[in-house]
Amino acid sequence: MLAPIALTCGDPAGVGPELAVKARALLGDLPFFLIGDPRHLPKGTAWQAIADPAETSAVPASHLAVLPHPFPELATPGTPTPANAQSVIDVIARAVALVQSGAASAICTLPINKKALKDGAMFVYPGHTEFLAALAGVDRVVMMLACPELRVAPVTIHIALADVPAALTADLLEQTIRITRAGLIRDFGLPQPRIAVAGLNPHAGEGGAMGHEDLTLIAPLLEKLVAEGMDIRGPMPPDTMFHAAARARYDVAICMYHDQALIPIKTIDFAGGVNVTLGLPFVRTSPDHGTAYDIAGRGIADPSSLIAALRMARDMALARSR
Repeated sequence: MLAPIALTCGDPAGVGPELAVKARALLGDLPFFLIGDPRHLPKGTAWQAIADPAETSAVPASHLAVLPHPFPELATPGTPTPANAQSVIDVIARAVALVQSGAASAICTLPINKKALKDGAMFVYPGHTEFLAALAGVDRVVMMLACPELRVAPVTIHIALADVPAALTADLLEQTIRITRAGLIRDFGLPQPRIAVAGLNPHAGEGGAMGHEDLTLIAPLLEKLVAEGMDIRGPMPPDTMFHAAARARYDVAICMYHDQALIPIKTIDFAGGVNVTLGLPFVRTSPDHGTAYDIAGRGIADPSSLIAALRMARDMALARSR
């Protein structure tokens, strides 16, 4: 039997608290517990404190299991509280410790606001992904976004578009492909993942007429990996690889930069996309959206992405256990 999933509270001024409650109501058969301050939950929430993740199974399906983590201040929806920033960070570290010890089978993280953490606690990481990698002692991980119709993994992530060509190296591309492929085999049960690699330039460079990176950097590396036995095609023109017929021919698309990956998946499934970190020694998923301060506390936040993230975390943990 799998251990329960640890759900970190994220920024309590965002939509996280209400999403956790909504997910509990709709996922009665999926054991997870929230790490956070119960005072941040919506008024009237049915919750039960646990002292150990193993107690999650004894909590009624009508109640949210909460592993209490006291915060210095109450939360005002829509307004981050600097004094709570360090506690948000500490909750993530606590979840990692629990999954590393085997007390939790996976981590699902509710959204944080990087600027709020930097302002309130001098948070030095670009986001969750990099912080989790540091806690795990891993040099490189891959951010993959997934929904039933598409999986995408960007090679470069949160950098300006003007900086992408210099950041895109053969080593970075190779490691992204290898980590993604290993993750699909281990966590998604695909023995020989079909990998499509997007070109950097329009029309994949059009034979060098619109940039040289596709010919001189991407293509030679893909030839090397194909020679190793990997099922890879590319570099492919980015504008023709995301329609339904094209998507049916691959299991994941490796994209060169942030928007090249995220625009198609958010167009296809804006509410249900899941952020997955591949390359960690534990399973980590997250809803593919931010804190949504503008609607926090109003009870209208859509839990679809969190529900998908919790389900995917369970399925990935099951795959690893096999």
